[in-house]
Parts: sequence; structure tokens; C-alpha cells
Amino acid sequence: MHRRLVIALLLLLLVAGCSSPVASTTGDDGTGPVIGGTDHVVIEHRATAEALSLASAAESQVGKTLHYDPAYVKLDYPGGDVPLERGVCTDVVVRAMREVGIDLQAAVHEDMSADFGEYPRNWGLTRPDPNIDHRRVPNLRTYFQRTGKALSVSDRPEDYWPGDIVTWDVAGRPHIGIVSTIPAPDGRRYCITHNIGSGTRVEDRLREFEITGHYRPL
Repeated sequence: MHRRLVIALLLLLLVAGCSSPVASTTGDDGTGPVIGGTDHVVIEHRATAEALSLASAAESQVGKTLHYDPAYVKLDYPGGDVPLERGVCTDVVVRAMREVGIDLQAAVHEDMSADFGEYPRNWGLTRPDPNIDHRRVPNLRTYFQRTGKALSVSDRPEDYWPGDIVTWDVAGRPHIGIVSTIPAPDGRRYCITHNIGSGTRVEDRLREFEITGHYRPL
């Protein structure tokens, strides 16, 4: 079953694509950057400088993380990571957050240790495990919710700003990514930086799957 799901996800990659980054300017009211995806569409956002740094940190993983590998690995703590050339969707988020000074491995482990009962029991764990807890989408969703970072799920693409974190349901499996600074080809939304099967990529996937969570960590 897992093999069939992976093959299906790889096939989906063939239809995705995003435009190149374009320059950011300041909006007419001076309150935030504006990015134009085409000559006739302008996407406004109010992302902070820190959020834009987070989005850029995720984008910088493209061409470095080349494989999707869900294997359990014993990690250093704190600051532990699997080899950069491999990982899963959560590793894109974890690595980007570390670049802006937030270690989700430590943050999730500390919160789980303080209130383990509030976290999902999907894996039969009886205590926190800093090797894997932060690499599981349901745990990250719980952490962001508990720390006040959750926003309402919206059908409006313009509500998803660079640096936002989004989760989806993909054929019954949870998935996570970061909204990039790069507009989609039609200029009406931002592309997503994620690893859905073939390493870290920036792709136009925001509305391709059912969105299950929207978070603004910075």
C-alpha cells in the first residue's frame, strides 16, 4: 500500500511547476511587500521580515535535499538532523525553522514532556521520543496549535503568505510545507516549498490537496 502511494505522489510531481522569483517592492500604503506574479495580477501580503527569512530558508534546501526517506534515525539532541540530502516533509520545516533560530526538535520535545497527553497517540508511544516526535506532521500541528500559531483554514489563496506553514491530507496521509516567496505561474497564489517524494522542491501545490491546517509561526 505504501509503495502504491509513493508512486502516485511521484506521478503528481510531473504536473507541478512554479515561476522564478521576482523582486519584492513595498505596497502603496507602505505596510508590506507586494509581489507581482504576472503583468496583471499582484499578490499582497503582510509577512514579517522573519517570515520571509523562513520562506527563503526553506527554498535554499532545493537541490540539497534530493531524496524522500522516512527511516527512523537516532539523532543528536538538541539540533539533531538526518543527512541533508534526505528527509521527509517535516524536515523541510524543521531545517528552515532552525535557520531562523527555532529548534522544533527541542521545542516539541519540551512541550510533549510537559503535557504528553495532549499529543496524538498514533504511534503507540508511552513517552516522548526526541528522535522522531518533531518529524511527524500531527505532532507539529499540535505544537503550533498549542503555541497560538494556528490560523483559520481559508479557501482564499491570498490568505496564505510567505513563511506560513500549511498541512494537507494527501490520499489519507498528512503532509506539510512552507509557503514560498515565489508566485505561482498565474500570479494568484504563492508556491509551496516541500518534500512530497523527490526531495525539496518549490511547486504550485497549495490548492491541490485538502488543506487541514494553516499556521503563522513568525
